[in-house]
Amino acid sequence: MASDQSYTPPEVWTNDAESGGKFASINRPVAGPTHDKELEIGKHPLQLYSLATPNGAKVTILLEELLALGHTGAEYDAWLINIGEGDQFGSGFVEVNPNSKIPALMDRSGDTPQRVFESGSIMMYLAEKFGAFIPEDPAKRAEMMSWLFWQMGSAPYLGGGFGHFYAYAPEKYEYPINRFTMETKRQLDVLDRHLAVNEWFAGEYSIADIAIWAWYGQLVLGRLYDAAEFLEVASYKNVMRWAKAVDARPAVTRGRMVNRTFGDDLSMQLHERHDASDFETKTQDKIAND
Repeated sequence: MASDQSYTPPEVWTNDAESGGKFASINRPVAGPTHDKELEIGKHPLQLYSLATPNGAKVTILLEELLALGHTGAEYDAWLINIGEGDQFGSGFVEVNPNSKIPALMDRSGDTPQRVFESGSIMMYLAEKFGAFIPEDPAKRAEMMSWLFWQMGSAPYLGGGFGHFYAYAPEKYEYPINRFTMETKRQLDVLDRHLAVNEWFAGEYSIADIAIWAWYGQLVLGRLYDAAEFLEVASYKNVMRWAKAVDARPAVTRGRMVNRTFGDDLSMQLHERHDASDFETKTQDKIAND
């Protein structure tokens, strides 16, 4: 690794787009829309605007799990928000999520449309709306909430910290990579110790498992940052066992496909989802062969 170079912060920070790395074109120090663009609205009450990042996958997996349980009211339209092209800064999206981050949900099932943003909030909203994947037992519910909030607080160290400096930063620096690698491995150890004596995070499969799997499960399965060997993920045997169990669920496979625009396997890319049949007829491999 290259050695860290000395940097003295100026008295007042100014934006230097050239030092922003891969995401310099879409990162900015102010909020609000950059252009006018209305969001499309489909036929279902639930309208999701997202991308298949870990945070986006949390919600599509949950929706597919709800449908698998027979909750027909969980039918949804999933519209692609291409964050690399700045779709999240369109006026319509900012109205749904003023923070300009995916995923964002509009529930049009009631008299007044309800916006919900932040992935954890969307998961809680849907779990409570349909009474599923959230334990009824107060003790298990409290445990589930603790792990859900653990994920929401911990994942920025994995994504914005480790993932950024290890995979995306324009230059590799030893200090931040070491700093966030140590924290990522500590978090994996937290999970591994809990899963050594628990099948699921809250006594039963819940939104806590879905939320944590989207980040840490995919990490140990080699789907994030190409860092499995670097992090020695095979050493976290309990996390690996749990990650494979979640990954084997058909609803998880479907949820991973929705709003996915990356990866070599085109059969795993369903850019938009408007009906259950889309998984059979509108994946990118099918479209490419039409």
